[in-house]
Amino acid sequence: MEPEIQTLTARLLAQRWLPRSDRLVRRALVDETFRHELDRRLEAVGMQLLDNPYAAHVSVGLNVDMHDPVFGAGREYAASNLGLTRDEVALLVIIWSLIVLPKRERQVTRQDLAAEGQEDMFGAEKPVEHGDGVSAGLSEASLIADFGPRLGGKTKVRNFMLGKLARLGFIERRNGIVYEGPLLDVLLDYRLMADRIIHGTLADVLSGAGHPVPDRNAFEIADDLDDEASEAFDD
Repeated sequence: MEPEIQTLTARLLAQRWLPRSDRLVRRALVDETFRHELDRRLEAVGMQLLDNPYAAHVSVGLNVDMHDPVFGAGREYAASNLGLTRDEVALLVIIWSLIVLPKRERQVTRQDLAAEGQEDMFGAEKPVEHGDGVSAGLSEASLIADFGPRLGGKTKVRNFMLGKLARLGFIERRNGIVYEGPLLDVLLDYRLMADRIIHGTLADVLSGAGHPVPDRNAFEIADDLDDEASEAFDD
């Protein structure tokens, strides 16, 4: 076990994220002894494994008690410890909202893009899907046209902001489409953010730009579907 733990720890620290499908990552997620040793080694350097079962990747991040010793308590880190400006954080949250909110609804209701809107009475028995089957891309041109003027200008968004988010691993840019990057659904917590966005002012901003958000979070929708299914079977 020692060489494998050492290898996985080193790869996580060097590469920052790894796919859930990786052999050693899979072992860390199912082997309690292996995971305990991985956590112990990361803890020794003030780090922790970041794992979201709905994300296609895992990552590492600082433990909470290490934030101030590492980053300091200055205002420059109040919004982001990745060096993002307020406009870049705003763009990141917009992209997260447009990609992850509908993605999570598809995941918890066990639908994919190809079969969206179709009922599947056995959907709850399916494993959680990751990747392009549930995560749709955004037109870069539409994103820039809709939100560029609010975020410092279209040129700034296209040439600088999107590139920075891509370099940090939040998004991928391919052929004019913005896709989910390996860190988008790992570092931004759905359970903390979803209701704040759905019931906050950002929902109005997104809807006003032609991108309406769901009226409830995905887990509430899934609970309602479960209740309806139970009533149907009872009848």
